[in-house]
Amino acid sequence: MSKLYFKYGAMGSSKTAQALMCKFNYEQKGFRVFLFKPIVDTRHVEEGSPMVWSRIGLKSECYEFTKDDNFFEICEKYQINQEKDVIIVDECQFLTKKQVEQLKYISMKVPVLCYGLLTNYKTELFEGSKRLVELAESLMEIKCICKCGRKATVNVRYVDGKIATDGDEIMIGADERYESMCYQCYEKLLNEQKNNEKTAKNT
Repeated sequence: MSKLYFKYGAMGSSKTAQALMCKFNYEQKGFRVFLFKPIVDTRHVEEGSPMVWSRIGLKSECYEFTKDDNFFEICEKYQINQEKDVIIVDECQFLTKKQVEQLKYISMKVPVLCYGLLTNYKTELFEGSKRLVELAESLMEIKCICKCGRKATVNVRYVDGKIATDGDEIMIGADERYESMCYQCYEKLLNEQKNNEKTAKNT
């Protein structure tokens, strides 16, 4: 039975790899899979074609969407409404609330599987992730670990070598800009940074 799935995890938890493996498994069984990613994710393009690319090297061509796109219109354009059609969305945290609601309706006819982050670098829910938590029939956490061995839940952003606590919500990057860690390690490093800044001001 088709439904809306939300599979989430911190950065580096293999979300994209699992999305691509899911695509492969469906295609092996004769399904027609439509893989989407947000156009703001500009990291991977090959010969002019947008790509979804995982850290372990799995990749696939995909379709792109903007925050202004209507998924009802997208489904009409590609005739996505047949018995063996499947939609997979990578980096689904960048969906708008309205787009998630559209996908919820579409999922009553074809399976819709969304992979992405739950929270931003401020530990706040993304708009798309929040609505997916509210509407998805299936929620699954994809776990990864912090350097200390605890479960990583925070997507820490670094700017000029320091943990960022403000700025734009969207800043595309990978290991050079982000690190996933547990909340304990995040709080420890953040407090150390604040203390160092206070010491620097007083000297």
